Amino acid sequence: MKDAEELLHFQTKNKDFFEQFSAGRPAEYYTLEYQQEKIKKWKHHMENDEEYQFGIYYESRLIGSISLFQVMRSYLQSAFIGYFLDKEFNGRGFTTQAVRLLVDHAFDHLHLHRIEAGVMPHNVGSIRVLEKSGFHKEGLAIKNVKINGKWEDHLVLAIINPMD
Repeated sequence: MKDAEELLHFQTKNKDFFEQFSAGRPAEYYTLEYQQEKIKKWKHHMENDEEYQFGIYYESRLIGSISLFQVMRSYLQSAFIGYFLDKEFNGRGFTTQAVRLLVDHAFDHLHLHRIEAGVMPHNVGSIRVLEKSGFHKEGLAIKNVKINGKWEDHLVLAIINPMD
């Protein structure tokens, strides 16, 4: 809960930037109460091996977030990865480093087999982050995610655990 105010500041500061790439967010998303509820849900999901959320910090300041979500067990052993970085820190390698660390954690500690990402085709920076982190392109998911009221295509990238 102690991170809720910093999380709210991070989200509010980057609202216009993030909303270009994310699913719709209700108006109350940008309140302290909403961020506190998100943190409670994240804790519950992590305890149930469903989702893992992490902050990206620089000089003790929250500059980004990264997550593994829709963790699937049984015969799949997979998850999706997603991330957001403060617009003023883009292009400096922070996201690439965070993706590499989370992939290592997912393979070495969570024993996942596959991690998948979906990126809007015009988001060249995010595609570059994933490719530098070892992800390979698999195809295009047509009208896959609704962003700002419009169904958007997403390039599908994935990485497979090299130990499998």
